[in-house]
Amino acid sequence: MTIKKSGSAHWEGNLKKGKGTVSTETGVLKEQPYGFNTRFEDGAGTNPEELIGAAHASCFSMALSMILEDHDLVADSIDTKATVHLEQKDGGFSVTLIHLDVTAKIPDASQEQFEEATNAAKANCPISKLMTAEITMDAKLV
Repeated sequence: MTIKKSGSAHWEGNLKKGKGTVSTETGVLKEQPYGFNTRFEDGAGTNPEELIGAAHASCFSMALSMILEDHDLVADSIDTKATVHLEQKDGGFSVTLIHLDVTAKIPDASQEQFEEATNAAKANCPISKLMTAEITMDAKLV
């Protein structure tokens, strides 16, 4: 089985003064603005790193819920923030690190079960597998 999902972007102009819009197949994002000012400054709109962070956080949370279910555990809540680090290196920019901050409320889960499940989700969610950047994590069971 192959699942295909898509996003699209439209861009006009040069890098610093140009502007673009980004959309998703589902329409949840529709012609959202992005540009140099939203990526490197504090302009209104979105940017690729923010979208990658959202994708990674949501993928990780779903993977963690699946792994917990395999151990007869169900989370009351999983809150994940993925911080994407974009750094200038070797004359260009690279995503060098993604840090996951996870807080979960899982009745009946031991700390050991939680650590095993979060590490497995970090290593095996499809978006983690896509990344070449280092992925770090702080996870807290509440």
